[in-house]
Amino acid sequence: MTEQPQTEQTTAPEPLTQLEATEPDAPRVAIIMGSQSDMDTMSGAAKVLDEAGVRHETRVMSAHRDPETVADYCKNARMRGLQVIIAGAGLSAALPGVAAAHTDLPVIGVPLSSRLSAAGGLDALLSVAQMPPGVPVACVGLDNAKNAGHLALRILRA
Repeated sequence: MTEQPQTEQTTAPEPLTQLEATEPDAPRVAIIMGSQSDMDTMSGAAKVLDEAGVRHETRVMSAHRDPETVADYCKNARMRGLQVIIAGAGLSAALPGVAAAHTDLPVIGVPLSSRLSAAGGLDALLSVAQMPPGVPVACVGLDNAKNAGHLALRILRA
């Protein structure tokens, strides 16, 4: 009769929870945009969040000019206490998709129009709405950062 090898049973480690070092008053929503010139439009989201008393932070970062910054920011967003990312961009509007590729947080894309936009901003609208499978981005209307703020509030309250 051969002996069965003994197997050691271990318990699975506890799932990691959000870092305890997260500040209690840390921002819950990030508002990012590809250019400083987008600030006026994107401030609509900030206004909605301010009125609801939701902490947020605003950053300018380009998916084309500094993709490493965008990737690092989005990869670390959850660890810093963020729960939703609002990303506004025009023309090719890559920022929302790049953000979504580097985080598992909900990303709300705001397509932005400009004097260089094709068909009044249709280029940005399609770029935000047409994401590949596995890289979801919620899309609000053209230049409608306020609706992005309202959607972020609904996500936070879900």
